[in-house]
Amino acid sequence: MFQVIEKKLAKTVDSDAKVDHAYLLVHSDSHNLHLNVARGKTGDVPANPEQPFHTASIGKTFTAVLIAMLVEKGEISYTDRVAKFLPEGLVKGLHVYKGTEYSQDLRIDHLVSNTSGLPDYYELKPKTGPSFQELLFQEPSHFWTPEETIEWTKQHLTPKFAPGKGCHYSNTGFNLLGMIIEKVTGKPYHEVLHEYIFVPLGMKHSYLCHYSEPAVVSDYPVATIYMKDKKVDVTEHKSFSSIYAGGQTVSTSEDLFLFMKALEGGQLISRESLVTMQKWTKMWVGVDYGFGLMRVRMQPFTQKYNVWGHLGSTGSFMLYNPGFDVYIIGNFNRTGYVGKSIRFVYSVLRNIAKGVKK
Repeated sequence: MFQVIEKKLAKTVDSDAKVDHAYLLVHSDSHNLHLNVARGKTGDVPANPEQPFHTASIGKTFTAVLIAMLVEKGEISYTDRVAKFLPEGLVKGLHVYKGTEYSQDLRIDHLVSNTSGLPDYYELKPKTGPSFQELLFQEPSHFWTPEETIEWTKQHLTPKFAPGKGCHYSNTGFNLLGMIIEKVTGKPYHEVLHEYIFVPLGMKHSYLCHYSEPAVVSDYPVATIYMKDKKVDVTEHKSFSSIYAGGQTVSTSEDLFLFMKALEGGQLISRESLVTMQKWTKMWVGVDYGFGLMRVRMQPFTQKYNVWGHLGSTGSFMLYNPGFDVYIIGNFNRTGYVGKSIRFVYSVLRNIAKGVKK
């Protein structure tokens, strides 16, 4: 089984001229399986399984778990109004839909479940002027605060629907959650990440890019990202500080595995809290959203291949399949590869299923 899966990764990378490097970890206690491999190169450096990479929107799950932890401590409630924790000036005009302002109606559960209706500053394009992604390259040295991303959203984009009346992916909502975490804890978001998650779990190579440093610096360079055929060293673009609580983390496959196993195993939050996080709402075809978690329905007529966790825009994935008790974690490090990563994960599960039948 090991060789089949490793060959699958090699074939996927070698047959695609747009993919320079990729990472894959597959683990199952039930099937006595642990595979951590890499393929390709980062520049002239061969990709290594221990190499850190940008997790992209996988970071949203970290944010959502921090929120769940604060809920368990009784410091916040999912039904708390967002305005309770944020500056009045920032909240005013935050959500104006079809002439009606809903800013005071926004709740924490709306933000964490992507049901707020708030537009996504990172993906959506304004009617006039450059998109936010274009600004990242036009002004690479600009350090964006989360407040600035919210103000930019208010000025250039409009909400999609009234709070709770739909599901729309929004980095804007998660940046607001990061600010709420800071207000409640009295500490910067990155410090809370380390204190509540990275340090207790021994995620020694994980950190928030442009904000903090890992407990142990890796022997390998952080994998580069390809954005629309542009090779991007995010560490040299301060403008990517703007992603913040929506997915600014850098990690390794092994660190992400530690996190997912702890989450599924009840080490971070209770089973009841995890069930709450898995209240699914349909978001895209085959993909549902919970509270900072995604469920991917691999087949329409069976649940055994379903996975939950999170995907990232760079083709990153951090997923668990209950049907076969398998964790599948990795990254293709190229934007536009979400669909490719889903298909790859499905092929890995099919190979595991064949091995189990034998």
